[in-house]
Amino acid sequence: MSKTASMLAIWISLASNIVLTAIKIAVGFLFKSQVLIADGIHNAGDVIASATAYSAMRVSSKPADEDHPYGHGKAEVLGAFIVAIILGGAAIYMGFHSIHALFEPPGKAHIIAFVAAVISLIWKQILYVYTMRIGRKMNSKGLIATAYDHLADVYASIAASVGIGLALLGDHFELRILAYGDPVAGIIVSFLVLKLAYGMGRESFDVLMERSVSMAHIEQYAALIRSVPEVKRIDRLRAREHGHYILVDARLAVSGALTIQEGHDISRLIKKKIKDAHNDVDEVLVHLNPWYEDKQAAVPNR
Repeated sequence: MSKTASMLAIWISLASNIVLTAIKIAVGFLFKSQVLIADGIHNAGDVIASATAYSAMRVSSKPADEDHPYGHGKAEVLGAFIVAIILGGAAIYMGFHSIHALFEPPGKAHIIAFVAAVISLIWKQILYVYTMRIGRKMNSKGLIATAYDHLADVYASIAASVGIGLALLGDHFELRILAYGDPVAGIIVSFLVLKLAYGMGRESFDVLMERSVSMAHIEQYAALIRSVPEVKRIDRLRAREHGHYILVDARLAVSGALTIQEGHDISRLIKKKIKDAHNDVDEVLVHLNPWYEDKQAAVPNR
């Protein structure tokens, strides 16, 4: 699956968010649906989020250069972090707007508002599955963030559908309390979206702070290194995420009697083994320390 597929997914997400924003805000104001207006504002934030993800993915796809020797992979992570902030802001806005609506006379629910919420629910669920599948396939932080953004919209649309549906039932059976289903649904939505934004923002922040990959991954890299018979000892092994790829840093002890050429060949073999076994590893930095059998120790790391 090529990078083109990722860019297409972002474009589809951006176009969809623009259309849904227009539909929800227009229908929400026409038929006075608080949750649909709030959801429409949330979608307006999604337009910015999708545009941010698209820009970040374009930057991250650039090759390494003199100023960025490790590439531009973190641009996607930064984009995902910005998306998380936008989601959090939208959630707070929705919550405030919905709580305020509880203290106002409830408006009359309309079937068109309910249909708009259901259409949004189905549309966003399809977009979530589509973007998440491509995002995981490409290990794209920006696209995965966009997929979670769609999932937040699924939650919002479910709550909107239920809230407007309850309000319709309240109008039909003259149960005034059910008319508040719309703003109550908006409060529930805001909480779910805020929780999702927190999780996504925390993950992005960890990558930006260069948190190490899991110990399970480190052990897998170590096993591959130990499979090379010339390696006497692993002095240090680290790995960190750099956007949609991983950088591995290994300090290894090999016989001090080896030639420079032999040491070079061992380093290349180790790099090949790790990169062949793990498609998400983009670079393996290998530093060799001399090891002598009589001393049973490597020269201290420098």
